[in-house]
Amino acid sequence: MTQTSMQQLRRWRGPAIFTYGFRPFFLGAAAWAVLAMLLWLAMLAGHDVLPIALDPVSWHAHEFLFGYLGAVIAGFLLTAVPNWTGRFPVVGWPLAGLAGLWLAGRLAMAVSADLPALAVAIADLVFPVALAAVIAREIVAGRNWRNLVVLAMLAVFATGNAVFHWEAAQGGFAASGAGLRLALAAAILMIAVIGGRIVPSFTRNWLVKHAPGRLPVPPMQTLDKAALFVLVAALLAWVALPESPLTAALLALAVGAHLLRLARWCGHRTLAEPLVAVLHLGYLFLPLGALTLATEILWSGTFGGAAAQHVWMAGATGLMTLAVMTRATLGHTGQPLTAGAGTVAVYAALVLAVLARLGAGLWPQHAGWLHTVSGAAWIGAFGGFCLVYGPLLARPKPASRG
Repeated sequence: MTQTSMQQLRRWRGPAIFTYGFRPFFLGAAAWAVLAMLLWLAMLAGHDVLPIALDPVSWHAHEFLFGYLGAVIAGFLLTAVPNWTGRFPVVGWPLAGLAGLWLAGRLAMAVSADLPALAVAIADLVFPVALAAVIAREIVAGRNWRNLVVLAMLAVFATGNAVFHWEAAQGGFAASGAGLRLALAAAILMIAVIGGRIVPSFTRNWLVKHAPGRLPVPPMQTLDKAALFVLVAALLAWVALPESPLTAALLALAVGAHLLRLARWCGHRTLAEPLVAVLHLGYLFLPLGALTLATEILWSGTFGGAAAQHVWMAGATGLMTLAVMTRATLGHTGQPLTAGAGTVAVYAALVLAVLARLGAGLWPQHAGWLHTVSGAAWIGAFGGFCLVYGPLLARPKPASRG
């Protein structure tokens, strides 16, 4: 007879890190964010540190979008979907197997010059395909049809990865290709959809307890739907026509819509608790990224295409994922939902990394040292996460006292 996930969890005698999806993937994502940035800084300094088939910029873009972010998405979904469906989480060896597939993809990408391009692509893509299959099974078994949209966004994200590999195999500069834009667009839409649920919800929960008064507007009102519609149109245009004035106009509309959406969530009333306030700041990078991209389309060279794109890649995805990782780790390991000094320092380091990277585009004559500052701050953010949250992720949750 097949064991249920709860039976597997109770009988699991292996490492505690494989008792819930957020544990291996959040810790693995943060550790990879540090290591991959160290390798990237070495590449920027002119050192050949890895036998990679991709050009260094494309490897860097791939490993932060599909390596780091792919792991965070896995950790989030494997933790959230059981709550959405009422089913038990994936635990034990099946979870360890998924983590192993993700790690195999990182290793294949790191030594891609020594392997056939098809083998590298398969090794890298098998993880998101397996993850999508697991999530699909849980959503269908739980009849949780409203979250099929999340599965669709995950499928688009994985498709972007496949297109990225195809473009690289054709000899193109994959870092500026349609595959990367497609996957980043899927990630931004995930922030808009899922963030649109959790930011007002978590904000409301905190305000009710600590600061009675005005509360966030409930999610998915008419304005929210309109803002998502505009964003989807802008993202589709950006993927297909990244230099078109029409794309800039749609991105500008998305800026206004999502700033208005964010203003309705009462973020200014949460400054006393950084664990909540950072969710609003992370979401703010979504319209700011659209603004920098629209500006770069209309006035080329203002930020530089890569710097403008980093407002989404490092700002929106980086800070929002860090915010979710810290909160979920605290909540699921039985810790108080409040940000200590270490957590605040982690957030600040990530913001510094984004600002320094944007500054490198604004002032190219200072790009060398600003890239270094950005990379060092990124390492500080995720290295700090590993130091502060690694022990919580690796050890069992304390038994509750009844």
